[in-house]
Amino acid sequence: MVETPDKDTLTGWRRTWHEIIYEADTPAGKAFDLVLIVAIILAVVLVMLESVAPLETAYRPWFNVAEWVLTLLFTAEYVMRIVCVTRPWRYILSGMGLIDLLAILPTWLETIVPGASVFLSLRTLRLLRIFRILKLSTYVKEAAELQRALLASVPRITVFVLGVTALVIIIGSIMYVIEGPENGYTSIPISIYWAIVTLTTVGFGDITPKTPLGRFFASVVMLLGWGILAVPTGIVTAEIVRGPDTSEKPVSTQACMSCSADGHDADARYCKYCGAAL
Repeated sequence: MVETPDKDTLTGWRRTWHEIIYEADTPAGKAFDLVLIVAIILAVVLVMLESVAPLETAYRPWFNVAEWVLTLLFTAEYVMRIVCVTRPWRYILSGMGLIDLLAILPTWLETIVPGASVFLSLRTLRLLRIFRILKLSTYVKEAAELQRALLASVPRITVFVLGVTALVIIIGSIMYVIEGPENGYTSIPISIYWAIVTLTTVGFGDITPKTPLGRFFASVVMLLGWGILAVPTGIVTAEIVRGPDTSEKPVSTQACMSCSADGHDADARYCKYCGAAL
């Protein structure tokens, strides 16, 4: 009896290209990702060079050619990513899928909609696609560990941010009372702005205390800022040092042929997001 292929399983050339495009545990997959990363970097450099007026004037034709070559390359890659999964809408509506679309959309819009050139700056979103390098087997474990540490730090960082928010409101209110409108602190919101700038040690200098008491209070706020800035870094660092749960299984580079999701356990046989066979 001949077995019927599962509807969520790719066969033939689609399976081959899925392994090349979505996975990085084969020589072809690694080469594809590296070529893609080089193209992304070139595209972002091109956008930056186009913003320099003398270069834009002198090399406009060459910039146009390079832009269209890269756009066609990214468009072909986007289409292949859709074709090489059994449930394309899962990829299209995913975060990385939307980034891929926004990376090619501005150039095509410019040829269709008059005045769409204002959206060309969105091409810098292509830089976000460089995070695909995290799928390379060398970086999978490190990327997963960093993600775990950041997610574990969210509750404590949230409490920290709420505490700092309350602190800058109090500092701003006190400074408003000390200095007053005659010294540039015309309202509590303006004083809160000064507190944020001072506490973060940015120091724009557009508003400065004039009275001795105000300067003394500002000095205390500056010293306090040094200690506060180190807290988020310490929280994340502590999570990284703590390390992952030893019961956690290693992560593979294999991507689901149905929904294109990755991050599965090394011994997983089915996708943990859509249930399709891996």
